[in-house]
Amino acid sequence: MPARSLFLVMLTAVAIAMMIAFVVAPKVQRDTAQPPPVTVAAAMPSPTALAGERAAFIDKENDGHFWTNADVSGTQVKFMVDTGASIVALTYFDAQRLGLKPEERAFDSEIRTAGGVVLGAHVTLDSIRIGKVEIENVNAVILRTELEQSLLGMTFLGELHSYEVRQGQMIIRQ
Repeated sequence: MPARSLFLVMLTAVAIAMMIAFVVAPKVQRDTAQPPPVTVAAAMPSPTALAGERAAFIDKENDGHFWTNADVSGTQVKFMVDTGASIVALTYFDAQRLGLKPEERAFDSEIRTAGGVVLGAHVTLDSIRIGKVEIENVNAVILRTELEQSLLGMTFLGELHSYEVRQGQMIIRQ
């Protein structure tokens, strides 16, 4: 093989090697490199980190239930959060405190509970506010003696954007 042909073959081989080293290899490395990790779950920010968001945090008490004080049309009411209750339920006493005059209402709405069917008086609450979260026109029922505490049921919770439980706190978002 003449020297000139050998030189051209070697020059071509070097050019191909350089093209592979500087053009093809970096592209292959970029395509096969590990993608940045995707965050599946992150620690929940502290309540102050959600300052602009309409959210509230409800702590789990020692009895294992989530309890909260809510502003119901300007009056504080202590509720136990109950995702199994289809409607907000008020004790007779809380209804009196709210000025709903339960003694003047017809207790003709059937309410199915774990203990059986009871009769309640249907009401619509102007609003329930917990922290920055406020739901207006909330359907509720007043019970005579069947409740020891008022229950925050799904007529409130179902109007939220979301609610979740993390590390002993319920986070509600509007």
